[in-house]
Amino acid sequence: QVQLVESGGGLVEAGDSLRLSCAASGRTFRRYTLGWLRQAPGKEREFVAAIRWNGIGTDYADSVKGRFTISRDDAKNTGYLQMNSLKPDDTAVYYCAIESRGNYRGPYDYWGQGTQVTVSS
Repeated sequence: QVQLVESGGGLVEAGDSLRLSCAASGRTFRRYTLGWLRQAPGKEREFVAAIRWNGIGTDYADSVKGRFTISRDDAKNTGYLQMNSLKPDDTAVYYCAIESRGNYRGPYDYWGQGTQVTVSS
């Protein structure tokens, strides 16, 4: 069993930056693909970004490409999502998740509880 805890969300203005963190415990997540997904009010949950277990391969949703960067520090069992040039459309609850089959877009096996990101215009 793996527990994931997100942090770093908050209320920011358009154009600002935030860095989300995802701390894993219970089992090392070194061999898992790490993903970030988000869900805005009234919308379905959507894929944001993912990084392979070796940190070499990444994938991004078109809506965040060039603005968001996913990374991981396996020594710390922690993943990150650096979000720059934030837009009001980025407002959502952000979840980190992991899966063991090497699929960027899931399905994911373990999920965090989510962290709220609100971007004001």
